[in-house]
Amino acid sequence: MIGIIIAGVAGLASGIVSAWGVGGGTILLTYIAAFTDTKQHDAQGINLLYFLPSAVIALIAHFKNKMVMLKPVLITAAFGVPTAVLCSLLSLKIEGGVMRKIFGGFLVVVGVYMLFQKSKRESAGE
Repeated sequence: MIGIIIAGVAGLASGIVSAWGVGGGTILLTYIAAFTDTKQHDAQGINLLYFLPSAVIALIAHFKNKMVMLKPVLITAAFGVPTAVLCSLLSLKIEGGVMRKIFGGFLVVVGVYMLFQKSKRESAGE
């Protein structure tokens, strides 16, 4: 029963963060890696399947609210898509335990950065 509750909370949190356009996959992948017996490669595949419909729905809402700037998207995609393809192929050659450590390290770095980052409002003196 507790496992269902944790899975539900992870799903709700992922959905909320995905709707904001932040990427709920980080929460979902963390849940899968920490609370289930799923292998890292499988967890990443599950995360990608979750991401697709969530991203489409969030994108529709953001386009509707005129919150998408196409020029930065196209520039970023021109570099990001080929990089994602290359790194996906590379990840197939990396052991699951190593990938789990890389992902954990990434979360720590981002968490520390966010912890010490001043918000734009604070920097502007508001």
